[in-house]
Amino acid sequence: MAEGDTVLATAVRLHEALAGRVLARTDFRVPAFATVDLSGQVVSEVVSRGKHLLMRTDGGMSVHSHLGMDGTWRLYDPGQRWRGRSFEVRGVLVTDRRVAVGHRLRRLEVIRISAERAVLGHLGPDVLGPDLDEVEALRRLTASAERPLGEALMDQRVMAGPGNVYKSEVCFLARVDPRTPVGDVEDAAAIVHLMKSLMERNRAGGRRVTTDDPRRGGELWVYGRAGRPCRRCGTRIRSFSQGREGECRITYRCPGCQLNTAPATSPSEA
Repeated sequence: MAEGDTVLATAVRLHEALAGRVLARTDFRVPAFATVDLSGQVVSEVVSRGKHLLMRTDGGMSVHSHLGMDGTWRLYDPGQRWRGRSFEVRGVLVTDRRVAVGHRLRRLEVIRISAERAVLGHLGPDVLGPDLDEVEALRRLTASAERPLGEALMDQRVMAGPGNVYKSEVCFLARVDPRTPVGDVEDAAAIVHLMKSLMERNRAGGRRVTTDDPRRGGELWVYGRAGRPCRRCGTRIRSFSQGREGECRITYRCPGCQLNTAPATSPSEA
């Protein structure tokens, strides 16, 4: 699942492969940008902003993509056979040494670098950014006191980068029910700091680990573990759907470790 740590690691990998190289060919398999040709331009840098990826050129252009649930950018040697299904390819950038292929991207567009702010200006502070403002993140998190904490943590306007995994894991480690109204959270500042520290641990990418056990199957506290015993207290992990219509995600919690201060109208658990 592409959360901010995955996107950052992707940006680092693409930057190492493409930065400073001339684009020999580009192919954007999205109707609105199918005729765009960036060949001859040099890739100046590849950066991430929350869950968004930006590949900038010396021609003032930016290839903006969002990986969504299962999108990815894969690197190949020239002439190497691509993996995956061809109809899922959304973008191709070719240099003399490497070929970057975007598969199953939720969003792909080519914009001017000067337009990035207009496209991404709604985002909150980037949790993995070099200049994360925790005070501003806290202000945005606590702006709607009645909003469930889990929903607020998923809102990219509050903090850019966290997704469903980190939402569930942070709430567990903070011992707070994700359905608790933000205004009832005793130490919201600690939630922001915990989110940063947990995501920083995984900024290099690879298999995401929030516990102290990196072995396969032991990496996470509650996410994806519905029906299994809590690693801390042994209580059966529960799951429920959380979020607004069209944006619902399955959330996980331990009834034994996370104080149930949720309102009576909260979604039922499985």
